[in-house]
Amino acid sequence: MAFDDKGKNKSVGLTRALLRWYGQNARTLPWRVGPKERAAGVSPDPYAVWLSEVMLQQTTVATVAPRFAAFLANWPTVEALAAAPLDEVLGEWAGLGYYARARNLHKCAVAVADLGGFPDTEDGLRDLPGIGAYTAAAIAAIAFDRRAVVVDGNIERVVARLFAVATPLPGAKPELKTLAEQIWPAKSSGDFAQGLMDLGATICRPKAPSCLLCPIHDHCAAHAAGRADEFPKKAAKKAKPTRRGAAFALFNGKGEVLFERREEKGLLGGMLGLPGTQWAEQSGDDDFAAAPAIADWHAAGEALHTFTHFHLRLDVFRAAAPKGFRRKPDQLWISPADAKLPTVMKKALECAL
Repeated sequence: MAFDDKGKNKSVGLTRALLRWYGQNARTLPWRVGPKERAAGVSPDPYAVWLSEVMLQQTTVATVAPRFAAFLANWPTVEALAAAPLDEVLGEWAGLGYYARARNLHKCAVAVADLGGFPDTEDGLRDLPGIGAYTAAAIAAIAFDRRAVVVDGNIERVVARLFAVATPLPGAKPELKTLAEQIWPAKSSGDFAQGLMDLGATICRPKAPSCLLCPIHDHCAAHAAGRADEFPKKAAKKAKPTRRGAAFALFNGKGEVLFERREEKGLLGGMLGLPGTQWAEQSGDDDFAAAPAIADWHAAGEALHTFTHFHLRLDVFRAAAPKGFRRKPDQLWISPADAKLPTVMKKALECAL
């Protein structure tokens, strides 16, 4: 980005062009108050902004939209969410992944309800459970129009191209945040952030960006060099390891399945799942030691699932509960149709069924 002789950042034209484009092309999203709505006097709801930002972490807009609507239908206010049992929140979250977010979501709702509302500054927001630097900036900018620099994956890509940043991601993240700071306007921060997000999602795409349709291509160093599709640079990905495990579906005479609550900490923490082994790159010598009962176990298939950092191959076994079997206090008999499970456990249950 060029500077004039007085050192003033020449980003005014970029800001005006982007905001004009956003005003005409903003995506319609269930949690968003767009430019036209705000012009009519409608203000963003901090609860909706916060909820959507937490849901959108590592998840697509298409996946989040219906789940966001279901959350609002169940808990239309932060106070309602705070009063909800954690188990219900975890159950509704099933399938969205990163279940620590659901636990922190509930903790944060309780804290906000106690405060009487969301803080309107980045520092105040970061004091809340589960709200990190990015989410605090997003809420401050979008809900309260504070000048907060918001940098998600879409914005990283736009900024990397604007400045032709040669440093590969993820190492370039601090540099991209600093460069975004240089072009960030003092006013209309929320619209600017959402405009960059929409630009990255619809025009400045990862592959085959539509540079000629871009409202700020005149300011883009990568476009000027004819190399937009070469940015952002990315470090070579490491191959994901494969872990293995076993899961055991025990059925009672009613057709219910025995589930247990996973430990609060760790992957899928606090969620319901089938009893089973630890997941490791090498299988244990005796997987059946983790079975919930001594029973006539039969192989039901293999559930395959990919997490962010590893692939999982889960051997699934099924059996009828032996006579006189008694569940442990932390175990539950639940009808398969009523079980709200994370995706990997849904796959395992489907094998068992």
